[in-house]
Amino acid sequence: MKSSAVHRLRLVSAPEGLSFLLLLVCSVLKRTTDFNAVPVMGSVHGALFVLYVVFLALAWQKQRWDAKRGAILFVLSVLPFGGFVAERMLAKEERGEYPAAGEPATA
Repeated sequence: MKSSAVHRLRLVSAPEGLSFLLLLVCSVLKRTTDFNAVPVMGSVHGALFVLYVVFLALAWQKQRWDAKRGAILFVLSVLPFGGFVAERMLAKEERGEYPAAGEPATA
């Protein structure tokens, strides 16, 4: 079932994941070189993370996901590369390959 809430969450999940990885790289560079992009990258990542959480809450409510699916999507947002996994999971849901809430999973 295609939902605009799921689509918005999907659109922000990959950039949020990328910004997290770039922030980690900037943190390493700050400690090993004179390059310090942490304040800028931290702000960018913070804004994308807030958008992700807001869009997650909206999609969770609209799609009536169970607590497990919502929790998995939240945990993915705080793991390196998790945003990319979330994006793929949400893409499958948009294509109808991932069962909607209340539907049994097919083998």
